[in-house]
Amino acid sequence: MENDIKNVCVYSASSTKLANVYVEAAEELGRCLAARKINLINGAGCIGLMAAVSDAVLVAGGTVTGVIPRFMVEQGWHHTGLTRLIETETMHERKRLMADLSDGIIALPGGCGTLEELLEIITWKQLGLYLHPVIILNINGFFDPLLEMLQKAMEENFMRKEHGAIWKVASTPEEAVGLLYAVPVWNKEMRKLAAI
Repeated sequence: MENDIKNVCVYSASSTKLANVYVEAAEELGRCLAARKINLINGAGCIGLMAAVSDAVLVAGGTVTGVIPRFMVEQGWHHTGLTRLIETETMHERKRLMADLSDGIIALPGGCGTLEELLEIITWKQLGLYLHPVIILNINGFFDPLLEMLQKAMEENFMRKEHGAIWKVASTPEEAVGLLYAVPVWNKEMRKLAAI
């Protein structure tokens, strides 16, 4: 039975100095989400991959919900053309709301902010605080070092082997969106299996 996927949160970079392979992947992901009539949820940034995926969704006729702290809006860092813009007081509130609104997570390549969001949602799923699919979109092998680190953590018993089921890895945007439907939403038994 497929998951009911209506809203997907995408973590991604706000850098503007990126190779085209990453921008093209973000745009393709946006088109894939729009084609499935999935509402994109992201951090409402107006530059980088965050803007690229938002713009691609909108051009393809889809919808985007951006969640951003007020101080960033005051700096003019927000995308002004989104379907819906939600302002929060803090970064923590932003991340919590993005997760709460989503039926799944896809992580595109990014810097410290993206990596922090991804590791936090993995931790939340490990603790049973987030039950939906978490997909790592490993464009150009970007996440290989992180995946190796997570594997090392499991091999050396910093994480249980079962924790490897918390995330799935995709190499293309189409595969990432497909995995959202294929990965089972966690239930009580799965939470017990992976609980720390």
